[in-house]
Amino acid sequence: MAGAELIGKEELKEIEVLFETGIFARYSLDKERQGIWKVRDFEKVFAKYFGSQYALGVSSGSSALKIALTALDVGPGDEVICPAFTFMATYEAVLEVGAMPVMADIDDTLNLDPDDIPNKITPRTKAIIPVHMCGAPARMDKIMRVAKKHKLLVLEDNAQACGASIKGKMTGTFGQMGIFSFDHYKTITTGEGGMILTDDLDLYHRAEWYHDHGHDHLSTVSRALDGRTILGFNYRMNEIQGGIGLAQLRKLNRVLAAQRKNKAAIEAILAPIPGLKFRAVPDPNGDSATHLAFNLPTAEQAKTFQKALKAEGIDTVCFKDNFWHYVPNWEHFLSKSTAQTKSPFTDRRNRKATYSRKAIPRAEDLLGRTLIMGISVKMPAARMKAIRKAAANAAKVL
Repeated sequence: MAGAELIGKEELKEIEVLFETGIFARYSLDKERQGIWKVRDFEKVFAKYFGSQYALGVSSGSSALKIALTALDVGPGDEVICPAFTFMATYEAVLEVGAMPVMADIDDTLNLDPDDIPNKITPRTKAIIPVHMCGAPARMDKIMRVAKKHKLLVLEDNAQACGASIKGKMTGTFGQMGIFSFDHYKTITTGEGGMILTDDLDLYHRAEWYHDHGHDHLSTVSRALDGRTILGFNYRMNEIQGGIGLAQLRKLNRVLAAQRKNKAAIEAILAPIPGLKFRAVPDPNGDSATHLAFNLPTAEQAKTFQKALKAEGIDTVCFKDNFWHYVPNWEHFLSKSTAQTKSPFTDRRNRKATYSRKAIPRAEDLLGRTLIMGISVKMPAARMKAIRKAAANAAKVL
């Protein structure tokens, strides 16, 4: 559970002052807040850490996706290529802006397969959303080359891989925009909340305006009198979240180091098992190591191994059976049950995109025989001993 494991006095210290000023709001009330701007400070240090020009704190990773798509001018009539393996917020955000999500296959990284992208491109394709699932990067170098060749925008969904990198470049900074999530289970957490990164000032302004009802945020006038360029909505991060984020970000290197150490130890335990292979990681040194993914030669062996581990108290996930992270399992999505009857699914401008399992053969194969184990920051010796014992016993049933 990463950053949530380390919540303590540092987070409390950051937000105590807010209870003295009584200002929890992101904007305005300049005199009352006494120079304290937690979200603004969080954005500045976050952008610096990730080597990005601009950062915008928002209410969630899901809203970050919608805001970024809006800033990129993705909307009705457009198609967006997304991987079959992702949290459903990726697809929901595309539908929220009126566009059509198009499902693509994955490769042995368990992320978007760059080679399948051209197969899914139509004249309506406007953007690609590569998702860095379970802490490890997608093949961004190749994805960016494909995007450039076909003149497509790239929005990175980095909700699950905060701190990951490829050859020193942080995930979330390859595309035109990148988003992060800070919910309870993420690498760093503010309870809820998210962040958007970009190096494009125009995209930053469009995102900033849109996330706060179109406010221009001019410091020379009061909030009630500033200008409006575009319409927007309310997706603001509050000051409590900003303060917690500041404390959590200072712990990110510690989180990553602990996860990488613990993951390496578990890999060493599992490596000798015949037929077991680990997920491909484009840059092992840049893996955020929130999860360890490994596969066996067949789905039957994976299920047998999983059952044996479970009997010893060790949990793993087979995401082909998971209801929240694999498109073919989203019954409400497949039945096109949007909240409104008028939706991208019923827009005659949009083609009828297929979400058939036959369209994603690699995902069907890989996810069916892959098991994924969460990596904690705190993994005491007793826990490692239990994993070692469980793995040895499980190996006997293969």
